[in-house]
Formats: sequence, C-alpha cells, structure tokens
Amino acid sequence: MNANAQIPPAVLGPQPAGLGRRAALAAGKAEGPAAPHAASVTNLNVRFGAAHVLKDVIMAVPAGTVVGLVGESGSGKSTLGKTLVGINKPASGEITIGGEDFTRMHGKRRRQMRREVQYIPQDPYSSLSPRRTTGQTLAEALDPHGANPMEHREVIAAALERVKLDPSAAEKYPHEFSGGQRQRIAIARALMLEPRLVIADEITSALDVSVQADIIRLLQGMRGKVDSAMLFISHNLAVVQQVCDEVMVMYQGRIVEQGLIESVYRNPQHDYTKKLLASVPGSPAFTLD
Repeated sequence: MNANAQIPPAVLGPQPAGLGRRAALAAGKAEGPAAPHAASVTNLNVRFGAAHVLKDVIMAVPAGTVVGLVGESGSGKSTLGKTLVGINKPASGEITIGGEDFTRMHGKRRRQMRREVQYIPQDPYSSLSPRRTTGQTLAEALDPHGANPMEHREVIAAALERVKLDPSAAEKYPHEFSGGQRQRIAIARALMLEPRLVIADEITSALDVSVQADIIRLLQGMRGKVDSAMLFISHNLAVVQQVCDEVMVMYQGRIVEQGLIESVYRNPQHDYTKKLLASVPGSPAFTLD
C-alpha cells in the first residue's frame, strides 16, 4: 500500500461538520483571542551520541487542536514526540506544557506533569500487557499503584464506549482483538486522564485502508467533544489532511514550515514541503474538501 494513499471518500464517508478549530475558522466562528498552547517548544536540541537528531526545534500545539507532524522516515518526528512525553532527554532547549516548563521539573511534579502528556504508539500490541485484561490496563492508567478494575468499572466502560467498543471488552485480553480494536484501546487509555496533549505516533500506518478509515472517523467524531490537543505524527499526507487542523513539516531534524492545513497544502513555502506534496498521488490536483 502506498504510504500516501488517499482514502477513498466512499470508505471514509462524510466528514463531520463544525468540529475542530479548522471548521470554526472556515465558518468564521473562531472569534476572540488565539487559543493558548497545550505544548510549545523553543530551541529544542536532542542528541544521541554524536548524532544531532533535533536541531533548534521551535513549534507549538494550540489547545484543542489536532496538529499533524509530517516528514520522511528519519527526519526526527518520533524523536520529537518521545521527547515531548519525557522518554528522550533534550540536550538543550525548553518544553512548555500548559504554560509550565517541563524541562526543569523534577520529582513528584514531573511525574504529575507526565500524566498531562499521553503517548499512543504505532504498535499498540507491544504496549498492552498480554497478561492483563483491557480493564486492568485501563485501571492502571487511572492508578499506577494497583487499581482494581471493579473500582473504576463505570469510568472504564465510558472510556471504551468513547472509542466505540463494547464495555464487555474490559474482560478480554489483547490477543482477542484486531489491530484496529487494539488501537482503539490505546486511544481510550491515552484519553482517560484528560491530558493536555496526546502524541499519536504513526497510529494508522500499520493498518489497512478500511481500518485506517475507521480510526480516522473515530478521531473526527471526538473533535469538539475532547479537550485534549493532539500531535498527530504521520508520513501520510492524505491522512493528515483528513484529521488535522494544522500541519508542521519536519526535515532533517528541523521544523521548516507550520500553518493551517489549507494554507500549507495549497501554498507551500519551503522546497521540501513542495516535494512532499508533489509525491501525493493525484498531485497537483490534491484536493482539500
């Protein structure tokens, strides 16, 4: 399957109207001051030994938006996502979460803040314990110190229903689900704590087109109903078009362009962005519905 394959409209179905910041802007309803940032980064550098992977990265994810992060493999997309969630340690620079400097936090406050940024991996099966039921996994997200699923039964049921899974899924183990269902569980777990920011790292790339469409419809349906912002990491420009309000383009460890989807896709400024868009099937007639 082509990485930039356009999901056919017949598969995706009609897109929800009036959800997300992009729809509000298009309708002329985004009034008042700009939304505060769920997360922002200033002059962020990450090194692995001699390799300088992220180079003076400057970016922001406005609260309540879905921002795509695109670029070729090895450009630093996943490194940025894992640094934002605290997996990677920056060599220098500042990460601000909800107005607080995450890079200078230590101890209990840092552990608390890590709950404000949740990470959804590309392969949810690897992050789901085969020995735990879905209910146990979700209960652990609520209370890492041995929570009993029965104590949180209603919250767990609501979290599963939010991602269009039956509450009975709480009794099942990861191997009993399809790849798309496991991804839904990973999304439910990430959203349970109502974080400021969710990092979605290539969460559709391992799925076939029809299952990708299901996950996209799920994310679209949540917009306007979930307060969390999302950084949606992908190399698939067609999927980013369907999901995101804004897009950032990463090239060789730097953010080279950021803006609203319509602006960047219709009028790219950086040569690398132009090359990315030209690689999409159907270019230059790459439509924005």
